[in-house]
Amino acid sequence: MPTDYETLAAGISIAGGLIGTGMAQSGIGAAGMGIIAEKPEKFGQFLFVFVIPETLWIIGFVLGIVLLLGVL
Repeated sequence: MPTDYETLAAGISIAGGLIGTGMAQSGIGAAGMGIIAEKPEKFGQFLFVFVIPETLWIIGFVLGIVLLLGVL
C-alpha cells in the first residue's frame, strides 16, 4: 500500500507530464496550422512533429505507476 507521499509524488509526475505536453503542443499546433494553411503537402511532417511531445505524458504516466507500485 503506497504512502501519502508516494501517492502525491505519483500525482505530481503524471500532472507534470500532462502539463508539459499541453504547453509543447500549444505552440507546435499554432505554428503547424500556419504551415498547413500555406503548404498542405507538409501535413505529414507536421503530424510527426506534433506527436513527439506525447512521449512526455507517457513517461509521466509510467513514472507515476512505478512510484505507486513501488517497483524502484
